Amino acid sequence: MNITSTTTLYNGIKMPILGLGVYKAQEGNEVKNAIKTALQLGYRSIDTASLYGNEQGVGEAIRESGIPREELFITTKIWNTDHGYTSTIDAFYESLKKLGLSYIDLYLIHWPVQEKFLDTYRAMEKLYEEGLVRAIGVCNFHTHHLEKLLANCTVKPVINQIEMHPRLSQVDVRHFCTEQDIQVEAWSPLMRGGEVLQNDIVQTLATKYNKTPAQIVLRWHLQHDVIIIPKSVTPARIKENSEIFDFALTDEDMLLIDSLHTNTRTGKDPDTFHLYF
Repeated sequence: MNITSTTTLYNGIKMPILGLGVYKAQEGNEVKNAIKTALQLGYRSIDTASLYGNEQGVGEAIRESGIPREELFITTKIWNTDHGYTSTIDAFYESLKKLGLSYIDLYLIHWPVQEKFLDTYRAMEKLYEEGLVRAIGVCNFHTHHLEKLLANCTVKPVINQIEMHPRLSQVDVRHFCTEQDIQVEAWSPLMRGGEVLQNDIVQTLATKYNKTPAQIVLRWHLQHDVIIIPKSVTPARIKENSEIFDFALTDEDMLLIDSLHTNTRTGKDPDTFHLYF
């Protein structure tokens, strides 16, 4: 594996296993500079969302980079207030306009708004069939959300992007996704810089492998076949997060990190999150 490595989604589309998340990156120079740094290092996947308010900056950074569009993998997401068939179509075109692109590689439902996500997904299927998106998927879906969707869709989601880190290993959801050939992608893979990076086990492994705690945790995700999109606007950290391809954790060390699971979330639980704003 290396920074340009990809995994093949069930529909044949190749997606980078490492991407840059831009949640909370401010529109304008901050998000543009972060993306330019990442692209110069070899990143080719950028993950944004309508909620983030920085799609325009993402698009500008892409164009200014000079990298051919077909070499990049761009993800964006539909927010909770835009659910529903017609609203989804409208929201997609608004994102497409802000990004300044002719197509999006991956379009995701951001949260499973219970009353509407089937209609939302039906609209996404139409966008997929029309070639405006290369792949469609979901975020923050528990197994029961996925079961409901799979029973009603005609195009299976390629991705379930979920909060995942050593304190929230999501074994059951990951197992279900593997059975259904749905790729798992982790947001907040570093627990938002939380206490997992100060954990004694992670610190000891960082010393053992001559790596940083963040690199140990990110490598743990990759060896669980999970796509990662660590977010940062700091050039040194963007670089650090990419330097995870020159070592491998042993099976025993993977189990040590697995043992850190406490079912602790830094974000909302999809079953209790107040989805409307």
